[in-house]
Order: sequence, then structure tokens, then C-alpha cells
Amino acid sequence: MIRASQHIAAGHWTGAPADSITLEQEQRDRRRIALTSDGGLRFLLDLPERVLLRHGDALQLEDGRRIEVRALPEPLQEVRAKDTPHLLRLAWHLGNRHLEAQIEPDRILIRRDRVITDMLERLGAKVSKVVEPFNPEGGAYGVAASGQAHGHDHGHDHADGHGDNQGHDHDH
Repeated sequence: MIRASQHIAAGHWTGAPADSITLEQEQRDRRRIALTSDGGLRFLLDLPERVLLRHGDALQLEDGRRIEVRALPEPLQEVRAKDTPHLLRLAWHLGNRHLEAQIEPDRILIRRDRVITDMLERLGAKVSKVVEPFNPEGGAYGVAASGQAHGHDHGHDHADGHGDNQGHDHDH
């Protein structure tokens, strides 16, 4: 089986890809796995470190061909605020819940969750259902946006009053 042992970030590669692979966000957080491209090419992803593959990234096969990574649209919640300071406060509350979030200049995307929707609406956010590719921030303790994996210990136990146990599936 042909191997893909190099990850190239979106915007850092040129030319037409030989094929593509379309994956959900959770399927794009990988180091080593057998995959099948959209065109049927079976290959082994065999990277030196775990990488959060993002829409537009490429995987270079050992024969030089490139497979473009495409993010599969997923059911998400779009969070909008009345202004930038309000959006920052909403982002802080989401971070305090350890939720994966895609932070953009005018909105935040998160996975759908009725408890979180209620909290955000009580904080004055406008929350809408959308279906889009999800590229959450890698975080300071997980896989960074650059794809670098980092171990972590952020100095608290998980009896921290979050109440809904959201986002506590990460390793220490």
C-alpha cells in the first residue's frame, strides 16, 4: 500500500492534486491510518506526528502525488454577537466549557448542543443551525493549528463545576 508521510498546510502547495479525500473533523485528527481517497485510491497515512488535517491541506504520497484534504460539512451552531467585545466574552465562556470552536472575526462555530445553545442565548448571543465544514482551533494543549501535537496538563481536575461533562474526553 502506498504511503502518505508528508502533510502540507493549505496555501503552502501548488498544482493540481491527484485526488482528494473528504473527512469529518474527527476523522481529520490523525497520525497513522489506512484511508481511501474519494477516487478509490487506498493509502496509508503515516505521519511522524499527529496532525489536525484542515480543509485545503495536502497529503504527499511517496510517489510525489498529492491528495487534497476536504472537510465534510457537519451540523454545527453558528454563534454571533452584537459586537467584538461580546464575541470575545462568548468565546471565553465556550473555552471555559472546553468546547471545540472555530473562531472567526465575526462568528464562532461549535457542535450542536441544546444546553450550550441555552447558555449562549442567555448571554445575548444569536445562535443558528448551519451545516458547514468544521475546522476548530487546535488549542494550547492539543494539536495546534500547525499540526504540532503537544502533551498537556492544565492544572485542574475535572470536578470543576462544568456540570454537563462537555469536552472532557481529552487525554492527560
